[in-house]
Amino acid sequence: MAANAHCVELDVLEKELNTNFKTGLTDEQVEVNREKYGVNEMAAEPATPLWVLVLKQFEDVLVIILIAAAFVSFVLAFFEEGEEATTAFVEPFVIILILVANATVGVLQESSAEAAVEALKEYDSPHAAVYRNGRLKNLDATELVVGDLVELSAGDLVPADIRMVQRMSSSFDVAQELLTGESKNVEKRVMVVEKDAQLQDKKNVLFSGTTCTRGKCSGVVVAVGNDTEKGKIGHELSKESQTDTPLKKKLDEFGYYLSIAIGVICVVVWLINIGHFSDPAFGGTWKGAMYYFKIAVSLAVAAIPEGLPAVVTTCLALGTQRMAAKNAIVTVLPAVETLGCTNVICSDKTGTLTTNQMSVQAVFVVGEGERIVHLEVEGDTYAPAKPDNSPFALSEEDGSVVQHPVCEYAGLEKAALISAMCNQSSIAYNAEHKRYEKVGQSTEAAMKVMVEKLGVPDKKRHDAMRGLSQTERSMACSHFWEERYEPVVTLEFDRDRKSMGQLVRDRDGGGDVLLVKGAWDNVLSRCSSVYVSDTQRVPLSAELKGRLVEKIEEYCSGKNSYRCLAMAFRDDLPFSSDELKEVKSERFGEYESDMCFVGVVGILDPPRKEVAAAIERCKTAGIDVIMITGDNKATAIAICRKIGIFEEEEDATGKAFTGAEFKKMSEEEKSRNVLRARCFARVEPIDKKDLVAALHKHNKVVAMTGDGVNDAPALKAADIGLAMGSGTAVAKGAAEMVLADDNFTTIVAAVEEGRNIYNNTKQFIRYLITANIGEVVAIFITAVTGLPEVLLPVQLLWVNLVTDGLPAVALGFNRGEEGIMEQAPRPHDEAIVSGFTFVRYFITGCYVGVATVGGAVWWYMYYEHGPQVPWDELFEWARCDPAHDTVSCDVFKDNTPGTIALTILVTIEMFCALNSLSEKQSMFSPYGHPFTNLYLIVAMSISFGLHFVILYVPVFAKIFSVVPIGWDEWLAVLVLSFPVILIDEVMKFVVRISENMALQKRLAARKAL
Repeated sequence: MAANAHCVELDVLEKELNTNFKTGLTDEQVEVNREKYGVNEMAAEPATPLWVLVLKQFEDVLVIILIAAAFVSFVLAFFEEGEEATTAFVEPFVIILILVANATVGVLQESSAEAAVEALKEYDSPHAAVYRNGRLKNLDATELVVGDLVELSAGDLVPADIRMVQRMSSSFDVAQELLTGESKNVEKRVMVVEKDAQLQDKKNVLFSGTTCTRGKCSGVVVAVGNDTEKGKIGHELSKESQTDTPLKKKLDEFGYYLSIAIGVICVVVWLINIGHFSDPAFGGTWKGAMYYFKIAVSLAVAAIPEGLPAVVTTCLALGTQRMAAKNAIVTVLPAVETLGCTNVICSDKTGTLTTNQMSVQAVFVVGEGERIVHLEVEGDTYAPAKPDNSPFALSEEDGSVVQHPVCEYAGLEKAALISAMCNQSSIAYNAEHKRYEKVGQSTEAAMKVMVEKLGVPDKKRHDAMRGLSQTERSMACSHFWEERYEPVVTLEFDRDRKSMGQLVRDRDGGGDVLLVKGAWDNVLSRCSSVYVSDTQRVPLSAELKGRLVEKIEEYCSGKNSYRCLAMAFRDDLPFSSDELKEVKSERFGEYESDMCFVGVVGILDPPRKEVAAAIERCKTAGIDVIMITGDNKATAIAICRKIGIFEEEEDATGKAFTGAEFKKMSEEEKSRNVLRARCFARVEPIDKKDLVAALHKHNKVVAMTGDGVNDAPALKAADIGLAMGSGTAVAKGAAEMVLADDNFTTIVAAVEEGRNIYNNTKQFIRYLITANIGEVVAIFITAVTGLPEVLLPVQLLWVNLVTDGLPAVALGFNRGEEGIMEQAPRPHDEAIVSGFTFVRYFITGCYVGVATVGGAVWWYMYYEHGPQVPWDELFEWARCDPAHDTVSCDVFKDNTPGTIALTILVTIEMFCALNSLSEKQSMFSPYGHPFTNLYLIVAMSISFGLHFVILYVPVFAKIFSVVPIGWDEWLAVLVLSFPVILIDEVMKFVVRISENMALQKRLAARKAL
């Protein structure tokens, strides 16, 4: 059907698709059409094949070198004789096994990373306004089927290929450059087009994935999923690209330089020992050379964490899922890292700093004797009535409740008509969440709710509303007006005239009426009279206009800070509906003139209760918050005081600007003022982009919120674009993160989570690098001093598998660092390891190496049950001569000192893992003790358990050349290992003092500002 949908008449299409262009599909028809035409989902991208993931694990040069070493060892094993002939094959076999184990871990990590990233795509599925069983519902786009009747408005993403059925505005434009390459927006019409029309010429079809930019229409779904034009093109339209995150690039760069450094050390180790190649202990120069070659290569592989990139990607991807649980949907992984650097949050007021539960709190009309009638309206949600369906109260200034408002005051009846018909939004009852929700814009939804609170002039119908279900009650009064008036032409809102018009026709033959609502100053300036009743209209005199303006300013300022919209109409029309349909939007203001003023509604979107605390956290964290709003400057400043951006008595001069004031500034003035600015009022989308540019000149990392089509440039320009979950598809497409609940506190929580994710990654790296430095130092010490080798190649590889495995992964589950939101944002270009961080790693790593070698030396020289080898003989062990030395040369074949060294290395690295629970909090504090991460306790237990297996199970002890050790040896292991905790405690103390000083300095500077 999709191929010919553009060239058939609507009545034919309606019949062929088994649908109804007024009520949509029934539930039964939905199932039939879904079975016939399929679901609205694209074919999933194929996952990376398992064999590709496996091969990737062996691409690393060092791994290839290790495989070569294993092969050489295997060949040499054929030339061994006696008992060594059997054990010689053990080493290459174990190396291969460990390589396979490492590859398995890498495959699992990369698979989980892919799965986690794919899961992110499911969090933000587009929605569509669909008629089902005669009612308009907000459904996930994937639930659409061919034949569904869909409503689309400016800012919506077209969810499927749709044939236009009715254009509900004077024009309807779509941006489809992604599909057709057309740089300009395309106007869509209902008319039939030729069968062989090109894609660009199908003016009556809205294509999936394109964006509505102007107007409103209804249409029928004619193709879904892979049958859409977008589906046919496939990957070409995908904006997603698999690029390395900045953190991964930094890690790759760090790993590259680390590889060079380790490579140099390995060569030095091998060259230093050239003189020992022919020592008697090796039984030949070639065997000695190969022994040290394997030591050098094993050291390199043990020192460089090859699986780090996959682990980091997994950590980031899983972190974004944790953020999603907090209503922050990250769509691009690099955004997680950037969040931790954010030092300026530019937040829209409406819905983000406020509840976005807009409601009409007050309304006034003009009554008899030109008296201004003011009513307070009860309720601050989208509920049209109280839970028991009893009406909300409307009270006059003296507190008296008006029982039937639209019958009491004619102006309220006219206000109800305008609010109901000059409105493109609706209210729906969500049975699952048991609440009323808006479908459309918040302001219009608030006016629709007011219609329900005002009631209807038909008293019998008014009283019957108490017996309606929640679903029926949601729009009962609006339906009353829709039954009496037919929409004819819509004059869409634009920012020039700041109003919207709706031409309606009385279904009883009463003629056409142009209903208008919009910004009070613009509407009032185009009015010439004031409505009192159907039989009385009074001229808009200067005196009456002055009183109206005074009342409106009372609404707009002070404690109220209402958003005020005026209502007016025109019924003596000097133009026809056909003429109005052809008018360009630039001339809408000419037709919305000489109007009759009806009244003003005061709409309030109250600040979220939790926002003030969140802003205070931002101040402590070194993050500036700038509020952006379309409200006037006085209202904006009042809101800023309520939520804590400004103190109660703080002078806002030089800190609050309007968009017009900002535009008039020179570049130098913008650059200077933007550092102190905390509030921008009467802002247009282009101003937001200029604000980002001015902040970037000071190297600020900016997070910018937005929800409209025109917000996309600013969202793209910002370092972090934050789209509202209730916003347009265009805004979401331009953003790096979507706020599912539109809440400012979610931004702050996401920044905190971003900092925690980066911090956990640093802890993971710290743990690995400290262990690797320790292994390098241990091997280097034995190489340059001539001591017996304390760690064999297979032992190094074992340590690499055990210590870089489960404990390292478990560190990714560290809970958030205490006080992390008291730290200043980190620089965006901060190196992974630099300055004090490197010194800290190096000091701890050096101790790891010294303690490992020290354990073996203790057994040789000082252990009372040991051989107590003299110093000079120990350092010349490879030239041992039984005729002259005081100890037997067989002492140096004993595996006990190597076992002690290996056990110290494993134990000390487990202690290092405990140190990595927190970067600055003491292990003995409530915030850094071991039980803050139970995953690490389990991982350490498994690691120690595996180590006990190789020590006390004979077959494994033989493979790894170790022996069981007793209580005395274990005591020595603990004594030599524990100081690494004390060393790190000193380092943490230094960090805490340094950060506390920095915090006090930052708060003092902010207070001075």
